[in-house]
Amino acid sequence: MNYSETKNTTSLALLTDFYEITMAYGFWKHNMHEQNAVFNLFFRSNPFDGGFTIAAGLETAIDYLNRFHFCQADIDYLRSLKGNDSRPLFDEKFLEYLTTMEFDCDVEAIQEGTVVFPNEPLIRVKGPILQCQLIESALLNIINFQTLIATKSARINLAAKGEPVMEFGLRRAQGIDGSISATRAAFIGGCSGTSNVLAAYHLGIPALGTHAHSWVQAFEDEPAAFDAFAAALPTNTIFLVDTYNTPKGIDNAIEAAKKVEAQGYRIKGIRLDSGDLAYLSQLARKKLNEAGLQHMKIVASNDLDEYLISSLKQQEAAIDSWGIGTKLVTAFDQPALGGVYKLAAIETKTGEWLDRIKLSEQSIKVNIPGIQQVKRFYRNGVMAGDMIYDQRKDLSGPVKMIDPSDPTRTKILDKASLSCEDLLVPVLKKGKCVYQQEPILKLQQRTSQQLDLLDKSIKRFVNPHIYPVGIEETLYNRRLELIVKYKQDKQG
Repeated sequence: MNYSETKNTTSLALLTDFYEITMAYGFWKHNMHEQNAVFNLFFRSNPFDGGFTIAAGLETAIDYLNRFHFCQADIDYLRSLKGNDSRPLFDEKFLEYLTTMEFDCDVEAIQEGTVVFPNEPLIRVKGPILQCQLIESALLNIINFQTLIATKSARINLAAKGEPVMEFGLRRAQGIDGSISATRAAFIGGCSGTSNVLAAYHLGIPALGTHAHSWVQAFEDEPAAFDAFAAALPTNTIFLVDTYNTPKGIDNAIEAAKKVEAQGYRIKGIRLDSGDLAYLSQLARKKLNEAGLQHMKIVASNDLDEYLISSLKQQEAAIDSWGIGTKLVTAFDQPALGGVYKLAAIETKTGEWLDRIKLSEQSIKVNIPGIQQVKRFYRNGVMAGDMIYDQRKDLSGPVKMIDPSDPTRTKILDKASLSCEDLLVPVLKKGKCVYQQEPILKLQQRTSQQLDLLDKSIKRFVNPHIYPVGIEETLYNRRLELIVKYKQDKQG
């Protein structure tokens, strides 16, 4: 069960930008509203200057699409809107149309936890243009954020090299819904659990945590605070040792742990939340081992990210697990993915599909036309390259793909020597869900498995190698043809 289901049991149709509504009205006024179109949701560059991205948010998007409709309160609100002449902005017949409209688009998407790259459609929507347009803003809101956080989580978990990473970001997250979505995406990216109890409950993932400095401050001294906490939770205690003096706090934690051990229990560990984490963790490990408490783990927090974790590991910090808050749930160093949703084809009344393209002074903003699919090729069990192609194209035999940013970079891919798969899979057909939603643990496992298929050079944090992604030659030439055509029209 998703948090969104507990909060919004009716309509989310108004979760859109105002211009989506006005464009929908324009399509209706010109009798274009049921003309079929294809839109692609994609992003233009990997976040965090990285070499890969992790797709996330699909299940949330499916929940949104399954419930997409205009309820009476939505219609009443739209009816209340006025134009500059103080008259109703929308025709009453248009509002009646929205009231009875049922979502009936075909949706295909790349599964969550899949490694993806710039320009690849994460979601492809095909159906009446009015409906395709109305869902744009919400899909971007969902996919952009969760994909961003899942990618940040994956990077942090790569830095941790298999050690548990706990998501501790509730108090710094961007609102209530942002915290739930961030927790979900962080888990898909590899986190072992969360401090967010509501998210843990609804997502079915582990709830984790220690105690705050206020617990220690509430007692006469630190030893008394540790003894009291251990007495309350003898099987689930991690002492926060830096409230006053960290070395002394480590000593006090050891004494409290020995008392509990004498009663037949084991303290889980200690947490360091400030100071020189490399030095203090080494000191703590030495003291714990000398006390015969080798089983006690050392948890580190304090505004960590993948770069600090990597640095601490290079310094041989004796840290067993990591608590990550602000830098993860806010994607601190890049707060937005920048995904876009573009019209790529439109169907005529005679059933012919016309490719569409958007031009820009910036070449990176020129989209790819057509009814796109992504084919991923593997060589000896390792990802060898992704090709964006038009699904109307016959791909039997060797195919050539061209780098969209550098036409001199090409690659011949032959299915006879390489294994391959199409990444976009059916999600909704005529508005009905055909996708078997997966347990969140499976999504996390997919992330791990996908990253294992990726060369190490692409996963490094500084100057990563560029994974080969190209446009199939026929589609590339079609794109170039449209660019030339529309530039000539503009000049004419």
